[in-house]
Amino acid sequence: MPLPAIDAAKLDELAESVVALDPHPRERRWVSLSLCIADAVWSIGAHYDNVVVPLVRKLATKFSVEQPTIPMSESLGADPLPLAELADLTVDELIPLTNRQNTSTRGGIRKADAVLRYIHVFRSHGVKDLGDAIVLFGDDERFAAVNADLRKIPGEGAHAVRRDYLWMLIGQDDLIKPDRMVLRWFRNHEVTIDPVGARDLIAALVPAVSAGLKRPVTAWEIDHALWNAGRGM
Repeated sequence: MPLPAIDAAKLDELAESVVALDPHPRERRWVSLSLCIADAVWSIGAHYDNVVVPLVRKLATKFSVEQPTIPMSESLGADPLPLAELADLTVDELIPLTNRQNTSTRGGIRKADAVLRYIHVFRSHGVKDLGDAIVLFGDDERFAAVNADLRKIPGEGAHAVRRDYLWMLIGQDDLIKPDRMVLRWFRNHEVTIDPVGARDLIAALVPAVSAGLKRPVTAWEIDHALWNAGRGM
């Protein structure tokens, strides 16, 4: 679905609605795809600050990653924990490095198992590290193939929230992949659009939202604000 014809008045209306959400910049990011995956998997059904962040930091420490996050103002270096470092672990070996939580209380698999399955999917598509994952955002065909295989892994939560959250963790400020929550927000504002069209529309909103907030705003900030708002609709 191409970007729909949106007149200036509608674009201004959308921009005002985004400004009202007060998008905020992401202050820090994980430096490794392995850590992004662990964050996304354990975030479902676990307290983020008390469980998820300490667990991901513990995993980073076990593999000698001294600085697991960096400010968004800094450029990413080489991924210090490429997927190959974890790929040969068994579920029983990964559990002591993380915890024994399941993806669901009913018939779920170990979250450690889900992490290893994620790693297998990415590697099967030639994605070795965070840099490779970021490249996927510019290749719709490869992205769709990886996303389809990730979808098969149990425990992603309602509306693919785990998978969509992972892509958000991976995303760059100017490289986004709007998901269902974002599309829902647009539909709620009388704009029916697909992810490619939403990406273009968000890019078109950046200047107006930046002007409205009197500070530079990135596509990622808008995408994240719409994602949060869409979850509550």
